[in-house]
Amino acid sequence: MDIAMEMPHPYYQQYVDALGGKAFPMALGIIGFANFTSMAIVAFPGGFLADKYGRRWLITTMTFGMAFSYLFFALAPSWEFILMGTTIHSLCLIYQPALFAMVQDSLPAERRGVGSSLIQMIHGTFNTPGPVIGGILVVSLGLIMGMRYVYLIVLALFVIAALWRLQLKETVTNTEPMRFRYFISSYPESIKESLGVWKVVPRSMFWLFLVQIMTMFANALINVTNAIYARDVLGIPQDQWFLAYIPMLVTMIIASYPIGKMVDRFGSKIPLTIGPWALATSLLLFINGNLSTIMISMALLGMVHLFIMSSAMALSASLVESQNRGKVRGFINFVGYLMTGFGMLLGNYLYNLIPQLPFYTTIALAIPMFFIIVFRVHEPNKKPIMINC
Repeated sequence: MDIAMEMPHPYYQQYVDALGGKAFPMALGIIGFANFTSMAIVAFPGGFLADKYGRRWLITTMTFGMAFSYLFFALAPSWEFILMGTTIHSLCLIYQPALFAMVQDSLPAERRGVGSSLIQMIHGTFNTPGPVIGGILVVSLGLIMGMRYVYLIVLALFVIAALWRLQLKETVTNTEPMRFRYFISSYPESIKESLGVWKVVPRSMFWLFLVQIMTMFANALINVTNAIYARDVLGIPQDQWFLAYIPMLVTMIIASYPIGKMVDRFGSKIPLTIGPWALATSLLLFINGNLSTIMISMALLGMVHLFIMSSAMALSASLVESQNRGKVRGFINFVGYLMTGFGMLLGNYLYNLIPQLPFYTTIALAIPMFFIIVFRVHEPNKKPIMINC
């Protein structure tokens, strides 16, 4: 799945553009909004069902659904088919809270920082060939035909992964098997429990949640049109664009273990604090960059993911007890996906006004993120870190 997911990523925006998106300038924003709104819809029942009925069934079944959604991408005659495939794919991601909870269930408390980072390192290692393979196919076969072959390969790899996931072992003991009717009948209760869980988790978890949401929103503003911006504003040739993704993935491989060790030894606060500054620096390099500075910028963006999201994963596991992790993750996903979808619509709109505006807006968001982390996010059993300003 790691190899597969990164293969179409460099040229996805240009593929949509070629399938009619250029004639409808908000196509990328609408697809992004539908993508993350669909993920938000299933976030609440995903977390609730993961905690009540177990993790494995959701993960294995929905991976097959995700696999076959890629037929819409591979055979799309227009961007509207990408919209349909994206929606189906995102609804199948109801299993995400279950996967997150299963990972955290399986990691010993004293090794969560290294464990989370090692997972990122594994992802990064297998992500790295994806853009190269996809880029070679697009350069060799042309944008549209190359992307069709890419998505057929993605479909095949996802089916293999779905079969492999059948070997997962359940980490929650329950006596009642999962039924399809629970997806609907559990919705009111799942919302109630996902909201109620915030009464029992530490206050720092709320502020950590806010930082994660702001990070997702900020990334959405720029990720919806960054490939189009690089091609049309910065003049990066289409056959070179996929090269920009390689430093990001390689950096994530190299840096994941040291950052994980930093989290386990010194806590999550230090990498969390560095994250917003790395984000702002990377975008300043991107805005008026060439291929070389963009490659550095993308490497920094990979570091941002490790500094903020991986550290937040380790810290949230320390703040939230096992029986509530699925519900907390479901709530974070729900709000985060809604804000990401809105961020993609807004990012596409701002790009059409002034191409640089999404980047400057994201840089501005890094400032409140930094102050929230410094003054509001505290690790368990540690005194707050105070900084004299």
